[in-house]
Amino acid sequence: MANSDYDDRWRQTHLGRLLGHAMRRFDERVLQLMAVNERAPLALSNLAARDKVGAAHIHITRHLPLEGARLTELARWAGMSKQAMGDLVDQCAAWGLVQREPDPVDARARRIVFTASGLDWLAAFQAAVAQAEAEFQAAVGKDVATVVALGLEAYAASA
Repeated sequence: MANSDYDDRWRQTHLGRLLGHAMRRFDERVLQLMAVNERAPLALSNLAARDKVGAAHIHITRHLPLEGARLTELARWAGMSKQAMGDLVDQCAAWGLVQREPDPVDARARRIVFTASGLDWLAAFQAAVAQAEAEFQAAVGKDVATVVALGLEAYAASA
């Protein structure tokens, strides 16, 4: 088959690619909103405004439970290597977003927990996500937004 006979338009429009583009767009919008959110700590919102906070940093915001977690757990939940997550935690600790503290169950282990500024960041993140979701609903309509959310929940639960 000649290259001119092959239709590869599917590569641009398949579900995985569309989901990836949608997620990047959503995360970018959340970070834009974080940059101007009064609830976000000033230093962190300034970092977001200068594009120093990226999608990788969202992994910590998205995956770290309020009670904290070990680095290996956090890496697994975010789908990252332990080393990559360790580098990310180091950066977020330097920014005052998280800190390492002794694990109450295993004295040899450390837990990653949000700092007070990190909890403020998390509250701002929640507000930004809610606004980005509202903007998505306004762009596609309430019915479509509901179907998309239900479909994604069902798809994620079936894994």
